[in-house]
Amino acid sequence: MRKIMTSIVTTACCTLMLTSAAHADKYGTAGCGLGSILFHDDKGLVQVLAATSNGTFGTQTFGISSGTSNCVDTAGGSASAKAFIETNREAFAKDAARGQGETIANLATLAGCSDANAVGATLQKHFSAIFPNAQVSDVAVSQGVVDTLKADAALSCQRLI
Repeated sequence: MRKIMTSIVTTACCTLMLTSAAHADKYGTAGCGLGSILFHDDKGLVQVLAATSNGTFGTQTFGISSGTSNCVDTAGGSASAKAFIETNREAFAKDAARGQGETIANLATLAGCSDANAVGATLQKHFSAIFPNAQVSDVAVSQGVVDTLKADAALSCQRLI
């Protein structure tokens, strides 16, 4: 019974926070997601907690795709795709290496691509060019992904301009 009550209270608190702060403008270096609602743009180590909250609960990926949790720029396009890749680099790298996953599906949606599976296959094929080494910058990775998707007309990524 205690676990049920704890779950209900936690759900209610999260729902209140999401609905009351869903349209906040600012977030810190951890990006948008539940962590940005809980910790706003506070500086310092608190951003580690924000990033953990974003990643652990998957709210960042969902927020970017749905336009919630302080993730307001979901119109798609190159800028949104790049921001998504840079924010989710580690998970994206794993998914790109496998050629499938949640970050690939969300990127395909943001980019307006016709087939997420084809996007995954293309990114897997070009993985070594996109991630030539561990020191490659987030900006270089995101630009490489966008360039790769634009170059393949069969992907029909309509929002990448």
